[in-house]
Amino acid sequence: MNENDDRELKVLLVEDDPTDCTAFSTYVDLVEDVYLIGITNNTARALEYAQDSLPDAIILDLELHLGGGSGLTFLKDLHELNLAVFPYVLITTNNTSQITYDLARQLGADYIMSKHQEGYSAESVIEFLRSIKSGLHGKLRQAGIANELLTNESVEELSRRIRKRINAELDLIGISPKLVGREYLIDAIQITINQPEHYVCNIIAQRHRKSESTVERSMQHAINSTWNKADIDILKKHYTAAIHHKKGTPTITEFIYYYARKIKDG
Repeated sequence: MNENDDRELKVLLVEDDPTDCTAFSTYVDLVEDVYLIGITNNTARALEYAQDSLPDAIILDLELHLGGGSGLTFLKDLHELNLAVFPYVLITTNNTSQITYDLARQLGADYIMSKHQEGYSAESVIEFLRSIKSGLHGKLRQAGIANELLTNESVEELSRRIRKRINAELDLIGISPKLVGREYLIDAIQITINQPEHYVCNIIAQRHRKSESTVERSMQHAINSTWNKADIDILKKHYTAAIHHKKGTPTITEFIYYYARKIKDG
């Protein structure tokens, strides 16, 4: 693994074996540069995860006997989403049919690991993804969210998807949807992704017909409340920017620019 690439690898797990799901979740908790954006045994839900959270990689079990759908159908449907960045798909399967393997590759699978092969484990799968992480992020940098404007996707659809990605990131650190400051932060991050503005709080204040000071207080309150209540290990895992030790929490500007950069970089 390239030690200079310290960004987190966002992984979606599509698996119907509860033991395997636990093994993946347990091992991911032990490493700092990988997190699971979701675990599901249902391909319809997996497609929603893929569209809303834009994973870097998907670990996909082909035969979801205890869930819903099939891995091959999921691959076909994943292509039809027309994602700006197609995730790396790593197949894990008990199936040993070469015909099935060939079809999976034709449908977009990047790598196939048999669950029967020597040394197979959740750890070996995650470590393989970690070993190629710098290559995945290099690909994503070239075709990241900033370049989605070059596709045929509508401005409205692009805005909706970016907003869902911001929401997913704020969910990870536990900013409550009940806090009005969360909505202002989402607006501010989205504005900064599109075009950094020195007076972003003023823009949001006008949009919501509030005073600028009210908007600023609400945003800082949302940040402070989260840092005061959330598990510190979760915060450190998902918010990796340095925080001044005397302040203890990010400033509004630090918070907004951190997430704007994180989402633009893929």
